[in-house]
Amino acid sequence: MNNMTRITGKLEIVKRMKNSINGNPQFMLACDGHKFRTPKNSMIAYSITNYADKNVEVIIGARYGLHEIKEV
Repeated sequence: MNNMTRITGKLEIVKRMKNSINGNPQFMLACDGHKFRTPKNSMIAYSITNYADKNVEVIIGARYGLHEIKEV
């Protein structure tokens, strides 16, 4: 995949956005000065509150936002 960025830092939930058209949650997030969002209709959004205010490593893509997250 192209345009993927790996970031390590403290994850902050900036805001909860409107649910997708299918009713799935979406979040605007920030980590180490980068802002990104969870993809639409993604299972990652259901567990994102478990990582709030913790040190994480995230991989974000230029097109779809958050791709992968793990606690470090």
